[in-house]
Amino acid sequence: MYEVIDFSAQEIEVLLNTPEDHFNDFKSKQISPNKLQETFVAFANADGGNIYVGIEDATSDRERLSGFNEPEEANAIIAILLENTNPAVENVEIEYIKTPSNGLILHIDVPKSPKVHYTASGDCHIRANAQKIKIKGERITQLSYSKGAEPYEKKAVDMVEVQDILDSEYYIDYRERIGTSQSPETFLKKQRLLTKKDDDFVPNVGCVLLFDEEPQGSLDTRCAVKVYRLRTTETEYKREQLQEDPVTIDGPLEMVILKTIDKVKEYVDGASFKDGDNLVKLSYPAEALKEILVNAVIHRDYSQKDDVHVKVYDNRIEVQSPGRLPGYMTIENIYEERFSRNPNLVRLLHKLPNPVNHDIGEGLDTAKNELRKAGLVAPEFEERGNNFVVIIKHQTIASIEDIIIKYFLENPAGQLTNKLVRQLSGEDDLQKVKKALQKLREEGHIKPLDPNANAFRFKYIKA
Repeated sequence: MYEVIDFSAQEIEVLLNTPEDHFNDFKSKQISPNKLQETFVAFANADGGNIYVGIEDATSDRERLSGFNEPEEANAIIAILLENTNPAVENVEIEYIKTPSNGLILHIDVPKSPKVHYTASGDCHIRANAQKIKIKGERITQLSYSKGAEPYEKKAVDMVEVQDILDSEYYIDYRERIGTSQSPETFLKKQRLLTKKDDDFVPNVGCVLLFDEEPQGSLDTRCAVKVYRLRTTETEYKREQLQEDPVTIDGPLEMVILKTIDKVKEYVDGASFKDGDNLVKLSYPAEALKEILVNAVIHRDYSQKDDVHVKVYDNRIEVQSPGRLPGYMTIENIYEERFSRNPNLVRLLHKLPNPVNHDIGEGLDTAKNELRKAGLVAPEFEERGNNFVVIIKHQTIASIEDIIIKYFLENPAGQLTNKLVRQLSGEDDLQKVKKALQKLREEGHIKPLDPNANAFRFKYIKA
């Protein structure tokens, strides 16, 4: 017999206002058990999630709440999910939510599984945002490669006691913000933030990252963010090219993200550098930077003994996070596929009002769109050694010629060099810029300040 939990009208209202997304799905009690099994398998093969049976879709014109009269009415559904899935999904948690007047809602909490699961008919599905997707062949093989081991976020942390987390001011604040009615320790257990070790439950890595007030001192790994402002465009830099010593940002995960966003914004807002007598300004859309920074922190590999490194150069920002792309993710499919290395971290942050993270995969789409709206090129991605790097260039979508013409419209008395054009446009190729300048000179838009000047001191002015 599964537990029956009484929900108040207010708690029911909160549940009904929960959007269907990567972690939550509502199903009518009339759904075929075999059809429901597809969603069940999809959650287990992806990042886990919650299925609520007895709640109609928000777009339905019927009464949304239509639960079971008795728990036994859901026996057939539960049996097919637990007994006919191949292989069986382990550690599924099932309970009934008792509504004030609309019966019982069947709540199925599906964990992310270390195995690949199939429905009774032999089909394999994965969850992607609010949809289930049927996968075949190579996709299943790649999914298999990404499975097999418990996520590092589930690893027990010996140095931290449960009471340390319960006493954490941040944990107290978090619980108040999400409005849970569960006791502090029950919440940790239900959210799989405690791992059993030597017949006792202790906080795991995910729990410490989220709620310990100083996780960087409690974990046997490095989990801070380092932010640099480099007064150069070169990848190899000298210490004197640092505007100041690198800033180390630590604390609970949400605080690390918010402080990192603020620090990078401080470096970028109003940032500029001199090229001779010319002042070149850096400008990046804040939302694009935010999404990329959030992704770097929540999707990194925390088993790697390194921090996230954010380097603000004179012509770009590089965000380096430990760990290569997980599972079947590649640079080529990064905008289309969805996969989380740390599903519990993602899910628990997503519970907050106005969470720092969107649904999985949406962050990079948002970043690309915001950069485009600002007239900048899409971010670039690299895997360097055992790290994943996102590069946000201060490179415009506009042609080099358009940038030169715009510069003189805004600065009629200005002077342009090949180097300054490269900095304004983000184009690294000296010859491409040279050809653009020559073309505009031939068309009569610009002229040399001194035709006899040394090649390294050659400047153009408006014709």
